[in-house]
Amino acid sequence: MTDFSYLTACEAEALLASREVSSVELTRAALERLHRLNGALGAFLTVTEDLALLQARQADSRSARGERGPLLGIPMALKDILSTRGVRTTCGSKILQNYVPQYSGTAVERLRRAGTVLLGKTNMDEFAMGSSNENSAYGPVRNPWDLERVPGGSSGGSAAAVAAGLATFALGTDTGGSVRQPAALTGTVGLKPTYGRVSRYGVVAFGSSLDQIGPITRSVEDAAVVLDTIAGWDPNDSTSIKDEAGTAAGPGTYRDALTGDIKGMQIGVPREYFSDGMAPGVAQVMRAAIDTVQRLGADIEEISLPHTEYGISTYYVVAPAEAMANLARYDGVRFGFSVRDGEFWNMVDQTRGAGFGAEVKRRILLGTYALSAGYYDAYYLKAQKVRTLVRQDFERAFDRVDVLIAPTSPTVAFKIGERVSDPLAMYLSDVYTVPANIAGICSISIPGGISEGLPVGVQILGRPLGEATILRAADAFERATDFALRQAPVGIESVA
Repeated sequence: MTDFSYLTACEAEALLASREVSSVELTRAALERLHRLNGALGAFLTVTEDLALLQARQADSRSARGERGPLLGIPMALKDILSTRGVRTTCGSKILQNYVPQYSGTAVERLRRAGTVLLGKTNMDEFAMGSSNENSAYGPVRNPWDLERVPGGSSGGSAAAVAAGLATFALGTDTGGSVRQPAALTGTVGLKPTYGRVSRYGVVAFGSSLDQIGPITRSVEDAAVVLDTIAGWDPNDSTSIKDEAGTAAGPGTYRDALTGDIKGMQIGVPREYFSDGMAPGVAQVMRAAIDTVQRLGADIEEISLPHTEYGISTYYVVAPAEAMANLARYDGVRFGFSVRDGEFWNMVDQTRGAGFGAEVKRRILLGTYALSAGYYDAYYLKAQKVRTLVRQDFERAFDRVDVLIAPTSPTVAFKIGERVSDPLAMYLSDVYTVPANIAGICSISIPGGISEGLPVGVQILGRPLGEATILRAADAFERATDFALRQAPVGIESVA
């Protein structure tokens, strides 16, 4: 069978358009690789083989009738937090182990209408709570570059699937960095759009004011194409942006922004992101990245974001508080796993005790405490005030520069089990990604280089609704460095 493992979506689009390959051929190749390697990787929780082949045949029929589209017939995957009609959706939790939604989320439905082929649902930290994909009730995901290391989280299954050539692209969700951090650790591209740019309808909620759907891809161009497909106002989501500026103007909007030219672009370097906690190898890659964009003609300016140091503390008050409220619906009555034993409150207690994992319980307790009488003002209210200060820091920065450049993760992928017993060290994995979610701005992580034989991500942050600008900067950097995924991850290839 011809190897299509590491094609980008745009490369696959060209092959399909020229009739050199069919969607069925691409899909069969992807399924064969998935079945062969997923046991070692743990990236997929559910494989939708019959549905994928049906959708591939439908895509080929549409193509035969002369229909064209950038994602028509492209095999992809969805994080298992995205409601998908008729397909098991677990959120990586035992409490939803047999839950099958009756509807599809808006982003999922837009991809379906575009003619994509769903290979399956990917593994994740339970309810998106984690930075390593070790919190899944169904086992950890392994990094394709080194199978003894984590792929990042919580969208680790989506990132690993793309990095290992099991899917051409995947969707994840980003609450505090859960698309960008695993993208950085697996050498893929991860885009977090502006809050409200992509409808959250159909996302099983973790932190409702923070969650945002984003693509994980093999190239910046692919990320632009997927965003073109899923972005836009949705009447089913009251937080989606309705004004004209918040809706893609039409096909190719973001893809057309990729000019490769960033001459004269003002790029800020936030001094607070270059802290003592950054690994030396990551710092070296970042210095090279800044030199690269300067060589491309961008103007570099040092910027201060003074409230960055409070980002993690703010996030771990706001996010658990919202999680506590959102997870209250899992009571053993309405859907999902249930322990029917005795009276109502006993059932609720036993259902949640057996159904939720340790990290989810930890965050529910944190959120309950932060919202409790006597502590609301001291913790939650103060966190919301600091959140405003963080957003204002970015507003002032973007008055002076077009985008910011920073590391995505302070370290490369760490070993499985290394931080499980140290929640604080685990939480600090997101120190550079959390501020973008707190402020609601857009951000993208792109491969920047290699340290210790593992990928390092470079993050480009933009003002609200500034996706076209960060994609243009990221694309120019990608072309100049030619890193992307032209080299296969050594860990999974040793198995393959």
